[in-house]
Amino acid sequence: MVLLLPLVAVLAGCAVGPDFQRPASPAVTGYTTAPLPVVTVASPGIQGNQQQFVSAPVPAEWWKELRSDKLTDLIGQALQASPTLAAAQATLRQGQETYAARAGSTLYPQVDANLSGQRQRVNPSTLGQTGDARVFNLYNTSVGVHYQLDLAGGNRRALEALAARAEYRRYELEGARLTLAANIVTTAITQARLAGQIQATEAILRAQDEQLHITRERVRLGQAAPDDVLALQTQVEQTRAGLPLLRKQLQQNEHLLAVLAGRAPGAGGLPTFTLEEFTLPSDLPLVLPSELVRRRPDIQAAEALLHAANAEYGVAVAKLYPQLNISASLGSQALSTGALFGGGSAVWSLIGQLTQPLFNPGLPAEKRASLAAFDAAAANYQSVVLEALRNVADVLRALDNDAQTLAALATADIAAQGSLESMQRQYALGAASYVQLLTAQQQAQQNGINLIAAKSQRLVDSAALYQALGGGWVASAQSLR
Repeated sequence: MVLLLPLVAVLAGCAVGPDFQRPASPAVTGYTTAPLPVVTVASPGIQGNQQQFVSAPVPAEWWKELRSDKLTDLIGQALQASPTLAAAQATLRQGQETYAARAGSTLYPQVDANLSGQRQRVNPSTLGQTGDARVFNLYNTSVGVHYQLDLAGGNRRALEALAARAEYRRYELEGARLTLAANIVTTAITQARLAGQIQATEAILRAQDEQLHITRERVRLGQAAPDDVLALQTQVEQTRAGLPLLRKQLQQNEHLLAVLAGRAPGAGGLPTFTLEEFTLPSDLPLVLPSELVRRRPDIQAAEALLHAANAEYGVAVAKLYPQLNISASLGSQALSTGALFGGGSAVWSLIGQLTQPLFNPGLPAEKRASLAAFDAAAANYQSVVLEALRNVADVLRALDNDAQTLAALATADIAAQGSLESMQRQYALGAASYVQLLTAQQQAQQNGINLIAAKSQRLVDSAALYQALGGGWVASAQSLR
């Protein structure tokens, strides 16, 4: 045992297996090959303002940038009432307590107290002696200490892996919060869009019904052909058929919003939203790809899994090295309780056990399996990073295209409104029929429906950028390790 002390001293200060190195940040400095515009194009009306990208972090409560108090209150309630977040929080606590339990059992000696009493009968003949069998009591009390000396650092690597997995759960919780807030924002904007489109469609339907009524009167007076009625009736029913679909989408959207807020769909009490309540952010944050990988919870979660796989590889390597267990006990033993703590009753033991695997084909295979798991975690990390970069690139391009789409539709709306006003003047002078007036009105209203969709899409994609950039969450420097 004395000869092993130098080896013990050397091994106790190290942990086998490679120390974890954070993956290198992406080398690219931009998200797209073509440069982004300095500012997006502007359009008249709400949600038509220009947007520009500024080098700034995402606000922690980024949804407040939309300037809707009802939305802010709803998200605040959801963050407290969501069962999804409650489950993620419980899972995080489980991971933290699992780490604490393992740390308590491996970093410190195990101390146990023992008190026992027994009555037994001994036959001297079993010991090769003569005489009658004897019955006696035996009492024992002792304190035992057991400790596994972490020579190769396997226990430390195991704790490192548990700490990394606890951090993974923390990042998953932050990701769940970000996703919940983003889903509520998107659902609220979608609700506003559907409500506006239903209102505009109902206005179109009223105009078409009136146009159909006039055409029937003209047929009765011999001023129009019956085929005109059939054509208009087809158009009316096609418009009417679109309303149930929009209403179904709105109702399902309301149910989704309730569940996201942690309520039953039939509970009621949820706010309703209109597009006019939201403000399109003029300044949108943007960070470099090298900073993005430290801000997105999903990337941090993938890195934590990579860290855990690295540490678990170290655990597999440590199993190939010697294992040293030390046990000691001190107590007393006597035939009566009165003599249990008297002189001459003391007993003690000191045991050291060194185990070195010599032939165990399973251990090298376990090491290779752990290395393969690390390679898989590394590839998964790279995949998550690439998907995150693509996510940001898609949203950035969408914001530019959204602005151009809204600008074109706004121009078309101005033209449609001008055509309608011209037709109204002609109708007042008797130069245009009422059917022509209703047609111009219908075209203007249909363009209004498209305009509603374009405005809501700008809001949705602006919120998507905040989410794609990590939602204002930044990885903490604190860790269990």
